[in-house]
Amino acid sequence: MTSGLKGGTSPALIAPLLLVLYGLLRLVDGLDGDHGPGFAWNLGHTLFLFGFLLFGVVTFALRGLVLGTGPGRRLVANAATAVSLLGIACFLWVILGDLFSDLAASAPLPEPLEMIGPLAFQGGWLTLLVMAVTATPRLLPAWSPLLVLAGFLLFAVNLDLLPVGGLLLMAGLAPVARASRPALSSAPGTAG
Repeated sequence: MTSGLKGGTSPALIAPLLLVLYGLLRLVDGLDGDHGPGFAWNLGHTLFLFGFLLFGVVTFALRGLVLGTGPGRRLVANAATAVSLLGIACFLWVILGDLFSDLAASAPLPEPLEMIGPLAFQGGWLTLLVMAVTATPRLLPAWSPLLVLAGFLLFAVNLDLLPVGGLLLMAGLAPVARASRPALSSAPGTAG
């Protein structure tokens, strides 16, 4: 049996695609001038949730790329991974609160984490991507973290730009999908 993570089915490509779809559904949801619960909102946030779960998988793939790339880099890679996962957890908390209003009312994300969460996710990822670019030999092209950063910046400018930003993330992560494919497809339990 072969791995289910080959070709275009890499989490590094699926996660940003889900973000693009969420962004499109968010635009559809806002056509009436209001963003809120309804079919497009719920479907979009469900895709957003699964996208961020996959971003967690991608975080570990990024960590795996850079772990053995030099002395002292393991500590930085592990710290960047932990910071990214903190950010992902914050996003998941908010998304679940958007899907389940009782959860949002009973356990809202603490205010400091509302700012720290996205920055942690983005900073951790950019650290891992830059580590892959600066590794010897280079593991990713220099434009990879630049495209991901451009996507992150679009999200900060206007949430209506989520589809475009998601496409930039997908383009920036395409080399990650290619680079991590052999490691993922040879993982224990994927063959036989």
